[in-house]
Amino acid sequence: MHSIDFLCVKTYLKLSGMKLGLLINFNTPLLKDGIHRIVNNL
Repeated sequence: MHSIDFLCVKTYLKLSGMKLGLLINFNTPLLKDGIHRIVNNL
C-alpha cells in the first residue's frame, strides 16, 4: 500500500468531518493483513 492512499483517506476524513476510516487492500493473501484503521484528530 502506498502513502498516497493514506493521504487520500486522511483528506476524505478531514473533508467529511468523520473521525475514523478504513483502508482495505484486497491484494493480500490474508484480508486481515490488508485492513488499516486511519484516525483523524482523535
